[in-house]
Formats: sequence, structure tokens, C-alpha cells
Amino acid sequence: MHTQHHRPNIVFILADDLGEWALGCSGNEEVKTPHLDRLAAEGMRFSNFFCTSPVCSPARASILTGHIPSQHGVHDWIRAGNIEAAGLEEDLATLPRFQDESLATPYLAGQTGYTEKLAAAGYTCALSGKWHLGSSLTPQMGFSRWYTIARGGCSYMEPDMVVDGQIKLERHYVTDLITRQALRDMEDLAKERHPFYMSVHYTAPHSPWNREEHPEEYLRLYDSCEFHSVPELPPHPDQSPTCPQGQGEARKELLRGYYASITAMDAGIGQLLEQLTQLGIREQTLVIFMSDNGMNMGHHGVWGKGNGTFPLNMYDTSVKVPALFSHPGRIPAGQICAELVSQYDLYPTILEYAGIHAEDSGTEKEPRPGSSFVGILLGSAAGTESGASTHREEVVIYDEYGPVRMLRTADWKYVHRYPYGPHELYDLTHDPGEEHNLIQEPEHQGRIQVFRKRLGEWFQSYLDPERDGVYCAVTGFGQLSRLSAGDREGRGFQDRPHSDKRNES
Repeated sequence: MHTQHHRPNIVFILADDLGEWALGCSGNEEVKTPHLDRLAAEGMRFSNFFCTSPVCSPARASILTGHIPSQHGVHDWIRAGNIEAAGLEEDLATLPRFQDESLATPYLAGQTGYTEKLAAAGYTCALSGKWHLGSSLTPQMGFSRWYTIARGGCSYMEPDMVVDGQIKLERHYVTDLITRQALRDMEDLAKERHPFYMSVHYTAPHSPWNREEHPEEYLRLYDSCEFHSVPELPPHPDQSPTCPQGQGEARKELLRGYYASITAMDAGIGQLLEQLTQLGIREQTLVIFMSDNGMNMGHHGVWGKGNGTFPLNMYDTSVKVPALFSHPGRIPAGQICAELVSQYDLYPTILEYAGIHAEDSGTEKEPRPGSSFVGILLGSAAGTESGASTHREEVVIYDEYGPVRMLRTADWKYVHRYPYGPHELYDLTHDPGEEHNLIQEPEHQGRIQVFRKRLGEWFQSYLDPERDGVYCAVTGFGQLSRLSAGDREGRGFQDRPHSDKRNES
């Protein structure tokens, strides 16, 4: 039995390293995602939705806070600060997976998340799945139900889960564990007299992709797949060693694991959608599906996301994410929106959709660059695949990954790497695959100067000088501590070792 309330329930499902290209509803005819395809058909799919940074932790911090990385200070995946090493049981302390851990660090301390504002407005907030924003054992940011992973990435078949504030090594498929806990939370929260918010954060389809990490029932679906949906190209000259990679049959084996993990996640999402219906609350619930960042699985010759190369990259396959929004009776079904939208727009959108406005939330100490796209969702300001957008007069997307920054319009992309480059300019109208860098072409130098000035002015209007990514030694190998003035001199980030085969978030 469920109760009625005037605010919608919200289920926010977040994948890990899922490229926008890797869903059936996005046009991929090989990957099997029937439940996500149905979710898209029942609501709105965004074909140009961008992360704020093409790696896990910075993107997740921006989703929660609405701030860019140069405001919240998370500039790379969090390598240390997830747990307190001194509190580990002896059998856990010796595991290599915890070798970088010492002091638990709440990386978002002092920041305000939209989940906190939802909680203040009467929502019960539950997390099932990946956190990876520091101090994983401690519920924070308005969450009162907390089931997560001790670090960021983990083994699919032996994940280190946080249960009641303790780390427990499980012998179950982590995708199923996350789904199971979310189903329990949903059943409990549906009985309450106030709305709920659920973050269901899967680790899929992040590596590892080797066969023993995934159930055979999903792997078998791809045993005869040729993977024509993914380009097979020579390795990129700047390929980083951090991501599993291969050619020929080795390539296919990695893609089987990647696709199988997507289909397994899709099956779990199907269970969540079915339970919403069985509980009689589907029409009361906004369901959002998204990925933290994009992913290259051979695209451009790259394996990985933004840190799949060094220098770090801003290819669309790294920065573009799938984004589905469904709420029967409120969001029109079967819509595809081509509007350029960013994860920093989520903060105001979710709060407005829940009926929580700025005047309800107190004053803000720091500006947020995002703007609500509720009008698009409700059909009053939609930019369709064939029509012009009416969301904003001119849409420009900005991204950053440490000292690498991107400006993107519908037609152009400019990438600036501080302080020395190399820089990039792409004419996306004539070169959507970003194959021809025009940065040296004389006829584009005026455009480049305009973009460079605009990029600098935009970031300067939002960044915190003590957390400015331009001055951070971000390499893609992980962040070790929260930023302080001293970290601007290079401390706080992992140096690039000569040989490191670990692939973290």
C-alpha cells in the first residue's frame, strides 16, 4: 500500500563509464538494453547531454553540488580518503585494494548537495551503490539510508561493500547487490507518508571486463557478436596504460564483458521499474538514468575516458553521456531532445521538479552555472532532433579535467590545455567525428581567439581560486587529498608512474 503526497518520488540511476553510444535506444543494434530502451520510449532521451568532467569523482561531485570541479575541488578520481585504514580488520588491511588508504576524507565538506535540500523539504534519501566522494563509511549529504562500496571501483564478484558502517567482502555479483538493496529501500519508503529520493549507482559497465567477473547468462548473449557498433582502429598515440585494451580476439573479449555488464545492469533496472509499478507509485515517480562520464572502447583508437590518453582528452565519446527522464503523465513519451545540456544543469532541474525553489533553500555562498531544463521535460521548451532549441538563447557547454578545458557549441569544439597545449579546434558540422584538428589553420585564428577569451572569462566567473584546476597537477592517476593552497603547487595528485595497469574510476 502506498500513500499520496504532493511532491514526486525521484529515482536517480547512475551508470559508471557508459558511453552515450552504448544503448539500443541511441542506435546501437548490438547491445541489449530492452528496459532502458522502454524507459526512453516512455519519456525523454537527450542526445546531447554532457558530463562536467570526463572522469568519475569530479562528475559525481558536480551532479550533487551543481558546482564545477574548480569550485568543489574534486579534479580526478579519488584514490585516497575513501576509508580510515586504521579501522580495517586485519584480513582487510593487507588487501592490495586498500594500499592507498590512510585517512577518511569527506571531499564535499562545506558543499551543499541537492540531496540535502530534498531531505530538508521532507524527502527520505537513500543510496544504493557507488559513492566515491570520500569517507565512504559515513552517510552524508542528506542520505539517511546508506549502502555503498568502500572505494570507487571494485571486483564485480567480490565487491567491498559498506553495510551498517562496516566493510564486508561479498561473494555476489555487485550489480545484483545494488539492485537488491534498492528494491528493499523502495518497498520500505513507499509505505511512508512523505516522498523519497533514491540514488541507485551501479558500477557497471566499468572494468574489469574479463569473463570470470560477469555471469555467463549475459556473456553468452555476445559470444557471436562481431561488435561492428564499435570502431576497430589503431591505438591512439597518447593511449594511457590505465585501461584494459586489445586488438583482434582480445578486443572482442573485452567488449563482451563491457556489453554483458550493461545488459546485466539493464536487467536490474527492469526490476526497479517493475517494482515501482507493483507498488502503485510509477505515476508518482520521476525516473532518471544517466552515466557519470562517457567512454571510449576503441573510439579514436582510445580505450578509456578522459584519462584514456595523456594529455587528457575531451572527445565527445568521453564527455557525452546517456540521459533518460521518465515520469508518466508529466513528461511526454517518446521524445528525443537535441538540446545541449550539462550535468551542472541537474541541480536546479531536480530541485525545481520537486517544487523546491531558491527561496526555500536559503542564500547561496557560491554561484552555480546551471539552469533548470524542467520546461524541456514538460514539453514547454523542447528542442527536438529536427527543430531549434528554445531552452536558452545560445547554448555553450563547458568541461574541465584539471588543466584541460573545453568549450562546445552545437557546431564547434575548442579544447585548451594550460599552460602549453596542445590545443584543439573541431568543426563539428563537417567533422562530427573530431578527426581534423583545425587549431593551426590561418582562417580560424580569429574564432580561436574569441573562444579562448570566452573560455577564460566563463571559468573565472565561477571558480574558487584555491581550487582552480589550471594549477593542479592532474594526471588521470587519481587524487590523494582535498585541495588546499599548497596543492596548487602540485601536491595532492598521483604522479604518472612508468607502469601502472590499474584502471580506476
